[in-house]
Amino acid sequence: MIKVLFVDDHEMVRIGVSSYLSAQPDIDVIAEADNGRTGVELALQLRPDIILMDLVMKEMDGIEATQKIIDSWPDAKIIIVTSFLDDEKVYPALEAGATSYMLKTSKASEIANAVRATYHGQPVLEPEVTGKMMMKMRKQNQHAPHEELTTREMEILLLMAEGKSNQDMADELFIALKTVKTHVSNILSKLQVQDRTQAVIYAFKHSLVK
Repeated sequence: MIKVLFVDDHEMVRIGVSSYLSAQPDIDVIAEADNGRTGVELALQLRPDIILMDLVMKEMDGIEATQKIIDSWPDAKIIIVTSFLDDEKVYPALEAGATSYMLKTSKASEIANAVRATYHGQPVLEPEVTGKMMMKMRKQNQHAPHEELTTREMEILLLMAEGKSNQDMADELFIALKTVKTHVSNILSKLQVQDRTQAVIYAFKHSLVK
């Protein structure tokens, strides 16, 4: 049996979902709590297999409760069950240590399946939550164009900002003029600008030039 603790301040939600879950042959709702503080106490006392956690509750919200449980019991498996999909709720809840994230609009059977999946180590996220996480990851992985420049290309960009010609740069860096031209071409391409002037403007705009 998968032992479940349900923490939610909406009595009707608790009754409805708990009744459905307890009717399953492999799930047993062993306790309920109507606030985060009591939820933390019961979680650490009973050590259920799964904790269903609401987010907005009196006394202590679900994010803080999740964090306190994880701090004392890192292996706890917590499924957020909420009505909220905004970034201010999703990311903090997952960062606090929640394993899965479900919406209260989900069918009871979907929550039951999420309990089983999470119990077996398979996190379950609402499709919209997955989309949000992917967007966040993409943004985090996006680099500023100048971060793609090599050390030599950065040197040349800074010399360009000083007004040096290609020949001046070749002489100063002791490299062939053809090599300088190749570097300049690469710089324009990586910074996604059309000419040297725009490259210099980019350098000043991004505080690359002191």
